[in-house]
Amino acid sequence: MVSRFEHPAGSYKKIFETCEELSEPLPTTVTGRIPSFLKGSLLRLGPGLFEVGDEPFYHLFDGQAIMHKFDFKNGQVTYFRKYIRTDAYVRAITEKRVVITEFGTCAYPDPCKNIFSRFFSYFKGVEVTDNCLVNVYPIGEDFYAVTETNYITKVNTETLETLKKVDMCDYVNINGVTAHPHIEKDGTVYNIGNCMGKGASLAYNIVKIPPTQKDKSDPIEKSKVVVQFPSAERFKPSYVHSFGMSENYFVFVETPVKINLLKFLSAWSIRGSNYMDCFESNESQGTLFHIAKKDPGEYINIKFKGAAIGLFHHINTYEDQGYIVFDLCSWKGFEFVYNYLWLANLRANWDEVKKAAMIAPQPEVRRYVVPLDIHKEEQGKNLISLPYTTATATMHSDGTIWLEPEVLFSGPRQAFEFPQINYKMFGGKNYTYAYALGLNHFIPDRICKLNVRTKETWVWQEPDSYPSEPLFVQNPEGVDEDDGVLLTIVAAPGSQRPAYMLILNAKDLSEVARAEVDCNIPVTFHGMYKP
Repeated sequence: MVSRFEHPAGSYKKIFETCEELSEPLPTTVTGRIPSFLKGSLLRLGPGLFEVGDEPFYHLFDGQAIMHKFDFKNGQVTYFRKYIRTDAYVRAITEKRVVITEFGTCAYPDPCKNIFSRFFSYFKGVEVTDNCLVNVYPIGEDFYAVTETNYITKVNTETLETLKKVDMCDYVNINGVTAHPHIEKDGTVYNIGNCMGKGASLAYNIVKIPPTQKDKSDPIEKSKVVVQFPSAERFKPSYVHSFGMSENYFVFVETPVKINLLKFLSAWSIRGSNYMDCFESNESQGTLFHIAKKDPGEYINIKFKGAAIGLFHHINTYEDQGYIVFDLCSWKGFEFVYNYLWLANLRANWDEVKKAAMIAPQPEVRRYVVPLDIHKEEQGKNLISLPYTTATATMHSDGTIWLEPEVLFSGPRQAFEFPQINYKMFGGKNYTYAYALGLNHFIPDRICKLNVRTKETWVWQEPDSYPSEPLFVQNPEGVDEDDGVLLTIVAAPGSQRPAYMLILNAKDLSEVARAEVDCNIPVTFHGMYKP
Protein backbone atom coordinates (compact mmCIF):
# COMPACT_ATOMS: atom_id res chain seq x y z
CA MET A 1 0.00 0.00 0.00
CA VAL A 2 3.07 2.14 -0.33
CA SER A 3 3.34 4.56 -3.25
CA ARG A 4 5.31 3.34 -6.27
CA PHE A 5 5.91 6.86 -7.56
CA GLU A 6 7.86 9.99 -6.82
CA HIS A 7 6.55 13.37 -8.02
CA PRO A 8 9.63 15.41 -9.00
CA ALA A 9 7.70 17.26 -11.75
CA GLY A 10 5.43 18.75 -9.07
CA SER A 11 2.22 18.49 -11.10
CA TYR A 12 0.31 17.99 -7.81
CA LYS A 13 0.54 21.80 -7.36
CA LYS A 14 -2.34 22.08 -9.86
CA ILE A 15 -4.86 20.64 -7.39
CA PHE A 16 -4.37 23.74 -5.23
CA GLU A 17 -5.26 26.22 -7.99
CA THR A 18 -8.40 28.34 -8.37
CA CYS A 19 -11.06 27.12 -10.82
CA GLU A 20 -14.12 28.82 -12.31
CA GLU A 21 -17.63 27.52 -11.82
CA LEU A 22 -19.63 26.26 -14.79
CA SER A 23 -22.79 27.80 -16.21
CA GLU A 24 -24.05 24.42 -17.45
CA PRO A 25 -23.03 20.76 -17.16
CA LEU A 26 -20.18 19.61 -19.41
CA PRO A 27 -20.17 16.34 -21.33
CA THR A 28 -17.44 13.83 -20.50
CA THR A 29 -15.50 11.36 -22.62
CA VAL A 30 -16.23 7.87 -21.31
CA THR A 31 -13.90 4.90 -21.73
CA GLY A 32 -14.97 1.49 -20.45
CA ARG A 33 -18.58 0.81 -19.49
CA ILE A 34 -20.47 2.70 -16.79
CA PRO A 35 -22.22 0.08 -14.59
CA SER A 36 -25.98 0.15 -15.16
CA PHE A 37 -26.71 0.46 -11.43
CA LEU A 38 -25.06 3.93 -11.34
CA LYS A 39 -28.04 6.20 -11.92
CA GLY A 40 -27.55 9.10 -9.56
CA SER A 41 -24.93 11.74 -8.77
CA LEU A 42 -21.49 11.81 -7.25
CA LEU A 43 -21.32 14.96 -5.08
CA ARG A 44 -17.97 16.29 -3.83
CA LEU A 45 -16.84 19.33 -1.87
CA GLY A 46 -13.56 21.17 -1.62
CA PRO A 47 -11.90 24.56 -1.99
CA GLY A 48 -12.12 26.22 -5.42
CA LEU A 49 -11.06 29.81 -4.84
CA PHE A 50 -7.56 30.10 -3.38
CA GLU A 51 -7.25 33.90 -3.41
CA VAL A 52 -9.52 36.96 -3.47
CA GLY A 53 -8.14 39.80 -5.55
CA ASP A 54 -4.52 39.96 -4.44
CA GLU A 55 -5.20 38.43 -1.00
CA PRO A 56 -4.26 34.74 -0.76
CA PHE A 57 -5.78 32.07 1.44
CA TYR A 58 -2.99 30.33 3.34
CA HIS A 59 -4.30 26.98 4.53
CA LEU A 60 -5.70 23.91 2.78
CA PHE A 61 -9.00 24.45 4.63
CA ASP A 62 -9.42 28.14 3.72
CA GLY A 63 -10.27 28.17 0.00
CA GLN A 64 -13.91 28.97 -0.78
CA ALA A 65 -16.29 26.02 -1.06
CA ILE A 66 -17.20 24.69 -4.48
CA MET A 67 -19.50 21.72 -5.08
CA HIS A 68 -18.76 19.24 -7.86
CA LYS A 69 -21.29 16.88 -9.39
CA PHE A 70 -20.96 13.99 -11.80
CA ASP A 71 -24.35 12.81 -13.07
CA PHE A 72 -24.88 9.26 -14.37
CA LYS A 73 -27.59 8.77 -16.97
CA ASN A 74 -27.99 5.93 -19.52
CA GLY A 75 -24.30 5.08 -19.48
CA GLN A 76 -23.36 8.74 -20.04
CA VAL A 77 -21.77 11.10 -17.54
CA THR A 78 -21.88 14.90 -17.19
CA TYR A 79 -19.84 17.18 -14.94
CA PHE A 80 -21.00 20.37 -13.20
CA ARG A 81 -19.71 22.64 -10.46
CA LYS A 82 -20.85 25.76 -8.61
CA TYR A 83 -19.50 27.91 -5.79
CA ILE A 84 -21.65 27.79 -2.69
CA ARG A 85 -23.03 31.26 -1.98
CA THR A 86 -21.93 31.35 1.63
CA ASP A 87 -21.62 34.68 3.44
CA ALA A 88 -17.85 34.18 3.34
CA TYR A 89 -17.89 33.79 -0.46
CA VAL A 90 -20.46 36.43 -1.36
CA ARG A 91 -18.85 39.09 0.81
CA ALA A 92 -15.35 38.25 -0.43
CA ILE A 93 -16.47 38.53 -4.06
CA THR A 94 -18.37 41.76 -3.36
CA GLU A 95 -15.58 43.47 -1.44
CA LYS A 96 -12.69 41.84 -3.41
CA ARG A 97 -10.90 40.93 -0.18
CA VAL A 98 -10.98 38.27 2.56
CA VAL A 99 -13.87 39.45 4.76
CA ILE A 100 -14.43 36.49 7.07
CA THR A 101 -11.54 34.85 8.89
CA GLU A 102 -10.95 31.29 7.71
CA PHE A 103 -9.10 28.40 9.31
CA GLY A 104 -5.63 29.71 8.60
CA THR A 105 -6.27 33.12 7.02
CA CYS A 106 -7.33 36.11 9.02
CA ALA A 107 -9.54 38.86 7.67
CA TYR A 108 -8.29 42.34 8.41
CA PRO A 109 -10.61 45.24 9.16
CA ASP A 110 -12.08 47.03 6.16
CA PRO A 111 -9.38 49.44 4.98
CA CYS A 112 -12.10 51.88 3.88
CA LYS A 113 -13.42 52.36 7.41
CA ASN A 114 -12.06 55.02 9.72
CA ILE A 115 -10.38 54.27 13.04
CA PHE A 116 -13.59 54.75 15.07
CA SER A 117 -15.81 52.36 13.12
CA ARG A 118 -12.94 49.84 13.07
CA PHE A 119 -12.60 50.11 16.83
CA PHE A 120 -16.31 49.48 17.38
CA SER A 121 -16.47 46.58 14.98
CA TYR A 122 -13.95 44.77 17.21
CA PHE A 123 -16.60 44.56 19.91
CA LYS A 124 -19.30 43.08 17.74
CA GLY A 125 -17.58 39.78 18.31
CA VAL A 126 -16.07 37.56 15.70
CA GLU A 127 -17.98 36.36 12.71
CA VAL A 128 -17.54 32.62 12.45
CA THR A 129 -17.03 31.27 8.94
CA ASP A 130 -19.77 29.39 7.06
CA ASN A 131 -17.32 28.22 4.35
CA CYS A 132 -18.74 24.70 3.91
CA LEU A 133 -15.87 23.12 1.98
CA VAL A 134 -15.63 19.74 3.73
CA ASN A 135 -18.63 17.47 3.12
CA VAL A 136 -22.28 17.14 2.08
CA TYR A 137 -24.91 14.91 3.71
CA PRO A 138 -28.68 14.47 3.97
CA ILE A 139 -30.88 15.60 6.84
CA GLY A 140 -34.45 14.43 6.24
CA GLU A 141 -35.24 15.25 2.59
CA ASP A 142 -32.67 18.04 2.47
CA PHE A 143 -28.94 18.17 1.73
CA TYR A 144 -26.39 20.28 3.59
CA ALA A 145 -22.87 21.34 2.67
CA VAL A 146 -20.82 21.56 5.85
CA THR A 147 -17.60 22.53 7.57
CA GLU A 148 -16.91 22.24 11.34
CA THR A 149 -18.49 25.41 12.69
CA ASN A 150 -22.08 25.98 13.88
CA TYR A 151 -23.16 26.94 10.34
CA ILE A 152 -24.38 24.42 7.78
CA THR A 153 -25.65 25.37 4.32
CA LYS A 154 -28.69 23.86 2.63
CA VAL A 155 -28.09 23.18 -1.07
CA ASN A 156 -30.12 21.98 -4.04
CA THR A 157 -28.22 18.91 -5.22
CA GLU A 158 -29.80 19.07 -8.70
CA THR A 159 -28.97 22.69 -9.61
CA LEU A 160 -26.21 23.20 -6.99
CA GLU A 161 -27.96 26.36 -5.90
CA THR A 162 -27.46 27.61 -2.37
CA LEU A 163 -30.73 27.63 -0.41
CA LYS A 164 -30.07 28.80 3.14
CA LYS A 165 -27.62 29.15 5.98
CA VAL A 166 -28.61 27.32 9.17
CA ASP A 167 -27.14 28.06 12.60
CA MET A 168 -27.10 24.85 14.69
CA CYS A 169 -26.76 27.03 17.83
CA ASP A 170 -30.41 28.00 17.34
CA TYR A 171 -31.42 24.40 18.08
CA VAL A 172 -28.87 22.74 20.38
CA ASN A 173 -26.14 23.60 22.89
CA ILE A 174 -23.16 23.23 20.61
CA ASN A 175 -20.23 25.41 19.51
CA GLY A 176 -19.87 23.57 16.21
CA VAL A 177 -20.50 20.14 14.72
CA THR A 178 -18.19 17.87 12.73
CA ALA A 179 -18.41 17.20 9.01
CA HIS A 180 -18.64 13.47 9.82
CA PRO A 181 -22.07 12.57 11.15
CA HIS A 182 -23.29 9.00 11.44
CA ILE A 183 -26.52 8.33 9.59
CA GLU A 184 -28.75 5.36 10.38
CA LYS A 185 -30.79 3.40 7.84
CA ASP A 186 -33.97 5.33 8.75
CA GLY A 187 -32.21 8.68 8.22
CA THR A 188 -31.49 9.55 11.86
CA VAL A 189 -28.36 11.71 12.03
CA TYR A 190 -25.90 11.72 14.96
CA ASN A 191 -23.07 14.22 15.32
CA ILE A 192 -20.68 15.54 17.96
CA GLY A 193 -19.37 18.97 18.87
CA ASN A 194 -17.96 20.78 21.86
CA CYS A 195 -20.23 22.81 24.11
CA MET A 196 -20.46 24.51 27.48
CA GLY A 197 -21.05 21.82 30.08
CA LYS A 198 -21.98 22.15 33.75
CA GLY A 199 -20.23 24.67 35.97
CA ALA A 200 -18.80 26.75 33.11
CA SER A 201 -16.50 23.98 31.94
CA LEU A 202 -16.26 22.57 28.44
CA ALA A 203 -17.77 19.28 27.33
CA TYR A 204 -18.73 17.41 24.16
CA ASN A 205 -22.34 16.80 23.15
CA ILE A 206 -23.70 14.10 20.88
CA VAL A 207 -26.62 15.55 18.94
CA LYS A 208 -29.39 13.49 17.38
CA ILE A 209 -31.46 14.79 14.44
CA PRO A 210 -34.53 12.67 13.65
CA PRO A 211 -35.41 11.45 10.13
CA THR A 212 -38.01 13.02 7.80
CA GLN A 213 -41.05 14.17 9.78
CA LYS A 214 -44.58 13.01 8.94
CA ASP A 215 -45.82 16.61 9.03
CA LYS A 216 -42.99 17.64 6.67
CA SER A 217 -41.54 19.99 9.32
CA ASP A 218 -37.77 20.49 9.43
CA PRO A 219 -36.09 17.66 11.41
CA ILE A 220 -33.35 20.08 12.54
CA GLU A 221 -35.95 21.82 14.70
CA LYS A 222 -36.30 18.56 16.65
CA SER A 223 -32.55 18.14 17.24
CA LYS A 224 -31.60 17.15 20.76
CA VAL A 225 -28.54 16.30 22.82
CA VAL A 226 -28.52 12.60 23.73
CA VAL A 227 -25.34 12.30 25.78
CA GLN A 228 -22.46 14.44 27.04
CA PHE A 229 -18.77 13.52 27.31
CA PRO A 230 -16.61 15.39 29.85
CA SER A 231 -13.55 17.39 28.80
CA ALA A 232 -10.14 16.53 30.29
CA GLU A 233 -9.27 20.23 30.51
CA ARG A 234 -11.80 22.75 31.69
CA PHE A 235 -11.10 25.55 29.20
CA LYS A 236 -9.39 23.54 26.48
CA PRO A 237 -11.52 21.10 24.56
CA SER A 238 -9.80 18.68 22.19
CA TYR A 239 -10.19 19.14 18.48
CA VAL A 240 -12.79 16.60 17.31
CA HIS A 241 -13.15 15.69 13.63
CA SER A 242 -15.19 12.47 13.78
CA PHE A 243 -16.46 9.85 16.23
CA GLY A 244 -17.35 6.16 16.30
CA MET A 245 -20.81 4.61 16.51
CA SER A 246 -21.70 0.93 16.81
CA GLU A 247 -25.21 -0.49 17.17
CA ASN A 248 -25.43 0.43 20.87
CA TYR A 249 -22.46 2.67 21.70
CA PHE A 250 -20.66 5.90 20.86
CA VAL A 251 -16.86 6.09 20.92
CA PHE A 252 -15.19 9.47 21.39
CA VAL A 253 -11.41 9.78 21.20
CA GLU A 254 -10.08 12.80 23.12
CA THR A 255 -6.68 13.60 21.59
CA PRO A 256 -3.94 15.88 22.97
CA VAL A 257 -4.64 18.52 20.28
CA LYS A 258 -6.47 21.29 22.16
CA ILE A 259 -8.35 24.43 21.28
CA ASN A 260 -7.25 27.14 23.69
CA LEU A 261 -10.58 28.91 24.11
CA LEU A 262 -9.21 31.83 26.06
CA LYS A 263 -6.69 32.51 23.31
CA PHE A 264 -9.47 31.99 20.80
CA LEU A 265 -11.75 34.58 22.37
CA SER A 266 -9.13 37.18 23.26
CA ALA A 267 -6.76 36.91 20.31
CA TRP A 268 -9.39 37.47 17.69
CA SER A 269 -10.68 40.73 19.04
CA ILE A 270 -7.25 42.22 19.61
CA ARG A 271 -5.10 41.35 16.61
CA GLY A 272 -5.27 39.55 13.32
CA SER A 273 -5.50 35.94 14.32
CA ASN A 274 -7.16 32.81 12.95
CA TYR A 275 -8.36 29.36 14.05
CA MET A 276 -4.95 27.72 13.54
CA ASP A 277 -3.41 30.15 16.06
CA CYS A 278 -5.64 28.76 18.79
CA PHE A 279 -4.48 25.14 18.68
CA GLU A 280 -1.91 23.76 21.10
CA SER A 281 -0.79 20.31 22.19
CA ASN A 282 -0.98 18.92 25.71
CA GLU A 283 2.27 16.98 25.68
CA SER A 284 1.52 14.98 28.85
CA GLN A 285 -2.14 13.98 28.45
CA GLY A 286 -1.80 11.09 26.02
CA THR A 287 -5.11 10.02 24.46
CA LEU A 288 -8.36 9.46 26.34
CA PHE A 289 -10.97 7.07 24.98
CA HIS A 290 -14.60 7.61 26.01
CA ILE A 291 -17.56 5.27 25.66
CA ALA A 292 -21.27 6.06 26.00
CA LYS A 293 -24.47 4.04 25.62
CA LYS A 294 -26.56 5.21 22.71
CA ASP A 295 -30.17 4.63 23.72
CA PRO A 296 -30.84 5.90 26.28
CA GLY A 297 -27.69 8.02 26.17
CA GLU A 298 -25.46 7.33 29.18
CA TYR A 299 -21.78 8.10 29.68
CA ILE A 300 -19.78 5.12 30.92
CA ASN A 301 -17.44 6.56 33.54
CA ILE A 302 -14.34 4.44 33.00
CA LYS A 303 -11.00 6.01 32.10
CA PHE A 304 -9.47 4.37 29.05
CA LYS A 305 -6.09 5.79 28.13
CA GLY A 306 -3.41 5.31 25.50
CA ALA A 307 -0.29 6.88 23.97
CA ALA A 308 -0.70 10.24 22.22
CA ILE A 309 -2.24 10.16 18.75
CA GLY A 310 -3.76 12.67 16.37
CA LEU A 311 -7.01 11.55 14.81
CA PHE A 312 -9.26 12.80 12.04
CA HIS A 313 -11.09 9.77 10.69
CA HIS A 314 -12.72 6.79 12.37
CA ILE A 315 -12.97 3.89 9.91
CA ASN A 316 -15.59 1.72 11.64
CA THR A 317 -16.76 0.65 15.11
CA TYR A 318 -18.53 -2.54 16.15
CA GLU A 319 -19.38 -4.73 19.16
CA ASP A 320 -18.21 -8.31 19.48
CA GLN A 321 -18.55 -10.67 22.50
CA GLY A 322 -18.63 -7.92 25.13
CA TYR A 323 -16.00 -5.71 23.48
CA ILE A 324 -16.10 -2.58 21.34
CA VAL A 325 -13.67 -2.71 18.43
CA PHE A 326 -12.81 0.57 16.70
CA ASP A 327 -10.47 1.14 13.78
CA LEU A 328 -8.79 4.52 13.29
CA CYS A 329 -6.60 6.39 10.82
CA SER A 330 -4.20 7.67 13.47
CA TRP A 331 -1.13 9.93 13.41
CA LYS A 332 1.48 9.13 16.06
CA GLY A 333 2.38 11.71 18.69
CA PHE A 334 0.78 14.90 19.97
CA GLU A 335 1.69 17.35 17.18
CA PHE A 336 -1.19 18.73 15.10
CA VAL A 337 -1.04 17.35 11.54
CA TYR A 338 -2.78 20.49 10.21
CA ASN A 339 0.53 22.32 10.85
CA TYR A 340 1.77 20.53 7.72
CA LEU A 341 -1.19 21.45 5.52
CA TRP A 342 -0.34 25.07 4.78
CA LEU A 343 -0.71 25.65 1.04
CA ALA A 344 2.88 26.89 0.85
CA ASN A 345 4.03 23.45 2.09
CA LEU A 346 1.74 21.53 -0.29
CA ARG A 347 2.75 23.65 -3.30
CA ALA A 348 6.46 23.27 -2.60
CA ASN A 349 8.81 21.32 -4.85
CA TRP A 350 8.85 17.56 -4.29
CA ASP A 351 12.12 17.53 -2.32
CA GLU A 352 10.73 20.17 0.04
CA VAL A 353 7.42 18.31 0.40
CA LYS A 354 9.33 15.18 1.34
CA LYS A 355 11.55 17.05 3.80
CA ALA A 356 8.54 18.49 5.65
CA ALA A 357 6.86 15.07 5.88
CA MET A 358 10.03 13.62 7.43
CA ILE A 359 9.47 15.57 10.65
CA ALA A 360 5.65 15.37 10.68
CA PRO A 361 3.66 12.82 12.72
CA GLN A 362 3.64 9.35 11.18
CA PRO A 363 0.39 7.78 9.97
CA GLU A 364 -0.81 4.36 11.13
CA VAL A 365 -4.05 2.41 10.78
CA ARG A 366 -4.87 1.09 14.25
CA ARG A 367 -7.43 -1.18 15.89
CA TYR A 368 -8.31 -0.49 19.51
CA VAL A 369 -10.48 -2.76 21.65
CA VAL A 370 -12.35 -1.70 24.78
CA PRO A 371 -13.84 -4.23 27.23
CA LEU A 372 -17.40 -3.47 28.39
CA ASP A 373 -17.41 -5.81 31.37
CA ILE A 374 -14.70 -4.73 33.80
CA HIS A 375 -13.78 -6.15 37.19
CA LYS A 376 -11.50 -4.12 39.46
CA GLU A 377 -9.55 -7.15 40.65
CA GLU A 378 -8.14 -7.91 37.21
CA GLN A 379 -5.28 -5.45 37.65
CA GLY A 380 -2.22 -5.86 35.44
CA LYS A 381 -3.64 -8.46 33.09
CA ASN A 382 -4.91 -8.07 29.53
CA LEU A 383 -8.72 -7.79 29.57
CA ILE A 384 -9.15 -8.58 25.85
CA SER A 385 -9.80 -12.20 24.92
CA LEU A 386 -11.00 -11.74 21.32
CA PRO A 387 -9.09 -14.43 19.40
CA TYR A 388 -8.44 -12.38 16.26
CA THR A 389 -6.73 -9.26 17.65
CA THR A 390 -3.49 -8.43 19.42
CA ALA A 391 -4.94 -5.18 20.81
CA THR A 392 -4.79 -5.10 24.62
CA ALA A 393 -6.45 -3.33 27.54
CA THR A 394 -4.72 -3.41 30.93
CA MET A 395 -6.12 -2.22 34.27
CA HIS A 396 -3.72 0.00 36.23
CA SER A 397 -3.71 0.41 40.00
CA ASP A 398 -5.39 3.83 39.75
CA GLY A 399 -8.35 2.26 37.93
CA THR A 400 -7.45 3.58 34.47
CA ILE A 401 -7.32 1.06 31.67
CA TRP A 402 -4.38 1.38 29.29
CA LEU A 403 -5.07 0.54 25.64
CA GLU A 404 -2.46 -0.74 23.19
CA PRO A 405 -3.60 -1.03 19.57
CA GLU A 406 -3.13 -3.66 16.91
CA VAL A 407 -1.47 -2.10 13.85
CA LEU A 408 -3.49 -2.86 10.71
CA PHE A 409 -1.25 -0.93 8.33
CA SER A 410 1.90 1.16 8.69
CA GLY A 411 4.19 2.62 6.02
CA PRO A 412 6.59 5.52 6.58
CA ARG A 413 4.97 8.77 5.35
CA GLN A 414 2.42 6.64 3.50
CA ALA A 415 -1.00 7.37 4.94
CA PHE A 416 -4.18 5.34 4.48
CA GLU A 417 -6.55 8.30 4.89
CA PHE A 418 -10.06 9.55 4.01
CA PRO A 419 -11.30 6.00 4.75
CA GLN A 420 -14.57 4.58 3.43
CA ILE A 421 -16.39 1.27 3.91
CA ASN A 422 -19.57 -0.38 2.66
CA TYR A 423 -21.35 1.86 5.17
CA LYS A 424 -24.90 0.97 4.18
CA MET A 425 -24.45 -2.71 5.01
CA PHE A 426 -21.52 -2.72 7.46
CA GLY A 427 -21.48 0.63 9.28
CA GLY A 428 -21.36 -0.20 13.01
CA LYS A 429 -20.99 -3.93 12.27
CA ASN A 430 -18.15 -6.44 12.14
CA TYR A 431 -16.63 -5.89 8.69
CA THR A 432 -13.71 -6.90 6.47
CA TYR A 433 -12.80 -4.16 3.99
CA ALA A 434 -11.74 -0.51 4.19
CA TYR A 435 -10.95 1.71 1.21
CA ALA A 436 -8.90 4.88 1.33
CA LEU A 437 -6.95 7.60 -0.38
CA GLY A 438 -3.21 6.96 -0.16
CA LEU A 439 -1.16 10.00 0.83
CA ASN A 440 2.50 9.99 -0.19
CA HIS A 441 4.21 12.61 2.04
CA PHE A 442 0.74 14.30 2.24
CA ILE A 443 0.28 14.26 -1.57
CA PRO A 444 -2.70 12.05 -2.63
CA ASP A 445 -1.43 9.64 -5.29
CA ARG A 446 -3.24 6.29 -5.03
CA ILE A 447 -6.39 4.43 -4.02
CA CYS A 448 -5.98 1.69 -1.41
CA LYS A 449 -7.98 -1.24 -0.10
CA LEU A 450 -7.29 -3.05 3.17
CA ASN A 451 -8.62 -6.34 4.49
CA VAL A 452 -8.75 -5.51 8.23
CA ARG A 453 -8.86 -9.21 9.18
CA THR A 454 -5.92 -10.52 7.11
CA LYS A 455 -4.13 -7.17 6.46
CA GLU A 456 -4.06 -7.96 2.72
CA THR A 457 -3.80 -4.80 0.59
CA TRP A 458 -4.59 -3.63 -2.95
CA VAL A 459 -3.55 -0.42 -4.75
CA TRP A 460 -4.62 1.55 -7.82
CA GLN A 461 -2.05 4.08 -8.99
CA GLU A 462 -0.95 5.87 -12.16
CA PRO A 463 1.95 8.31 -12.61
CA ASP A 464 1.21 12.05 -12.16
CA SER A 465 -2.37 11.27 -11.13
CA TYR A 466 -3.90 12.62 -7.93
CA PRO A 467 -7.12 10.95 -6.80
CA SER A 468 -9.59 11.91 -4.06
CA GLU A 469 -11.42 9.98 -1.34
CA PRO A 470 -12.98 6.82 -2.88
CA LEU A 471 -16.70 6.39 -2.27
CA PHE A 472 -18.11 2.85 -2.23
CA VAL A 473 -21.33 2.15 -4.15
CA GLN A 474 -22.82 -1.28 -3.69
CA ASN A 475 -23.89 -3.39 -6.63
CA PRO A 476 -27.60 -4.01 -5.84
CA GLU A 477 -27.25 -7.57 -7.13
CA GLY A 478 -24.06 -8.19 -5.17
CA VAL A 479 -23.78 -10.57 -2.23
CA ASP A 480 -20.29 -9.89 -0.86
CA GLU A 481 -19.26 -6.92 1.27
CA ASP A 482 -17.03 -5.70 -1.57
CA ASP A 483 -19.47 -6.30 -4.44
CA GLY A 484 -19.57 -2.81 -5.88
CA VAL A 485 -17.49 0.02 -7.25
CA LEU A 486 -15.38 2.88 -5.94
CA LEU A 487 -15.88 6.38 -7.32
CA THR A 488 -13.03 8.89 -7.16
CA ILE A 489 -12.11 12.12 -8.93
CA VAL A 490 -8.60 12.05 -10.36
CA ALA A 491 -6.59 15.11 -11.33
CA ALA A 492 -4.09 14.32 -14.10
CA PRO A 493 -2.67 17.77 -14.85
CA GLY A 494 -0.25 16.67 -17.58
CA SER A 495 -2.85 14.78 -19.62
CA GLN A 496 -4.78 15.83 -22.70
CA ARG A 497 -7.85 15.96 -20.48
CA PRO A 498 -6.71 17.16 -17.07
CA ALA A 499 -9.28 15.41 -14.83
CA TYR A 500 -11.58 12.43 -14.77
CA MET A 501 -14.03 10.54 -12.63
CA LEU A 502 -12.70 7.02 -12.17
CA ILE A 503 -14.75 3.90 -11.46
CA LEU A 504 -12.88 0.96 -9.91
CA ASN A 505 -14.06 -2.54 -9.15
CA ALA A 506 -14.05 -2.66 -5.32
CA LYS A 507 -12.98 -6.33 -5.37
CA ASP A 508 -9.50 -5.81 -6.84
CA LEU A 509 -9.25 -2.07 -7.68
CA SER A 510 -9.20 -2.81 -11.42
CA GLU A 511 -10.51 -0.04 -13.67
CA VAL A 512 -14.11 -0.35 -14.82
CA ALA A 513 -14.50 3.01 -16.58
CA ARG A 514 -13.47 6.64 -16.56
CA ALA A 515 -15.22 9.85 -17.60
CA GLU A 516 -12.75 12.54 -18.65
CA VAL A 517 -13.39 16.29 -18.55
CA ASP A 518 -11.72 19.19 -20.35
CA CYS A 519 -11.07 21.30 -17.26
CA ASN A 520 -8.93 21.12 -14.14
CA ILE A 521 -10.59 19.89 -10.95
CA PRO A 522 -8.96 21.01 -7.69
CA VAL A 523 -8.66 18.94 -4.50
CA THR A 524 -11.90 17.65 -2.92
CA PHE A 525 -12.25 16.34 0.64
CA HIS A 526 -15.48 14.42 1.16
CA GLY A 527 -18.78 13.77 -0.53
CA MET A 528 -21.49 11.24 -1.22
CA TYR A 529 -23.13 9.18 -3.91
CA LYS A 530 -26.77 10.16 -4.20
CA PRO A 531 -28.75 7.36 -5.90
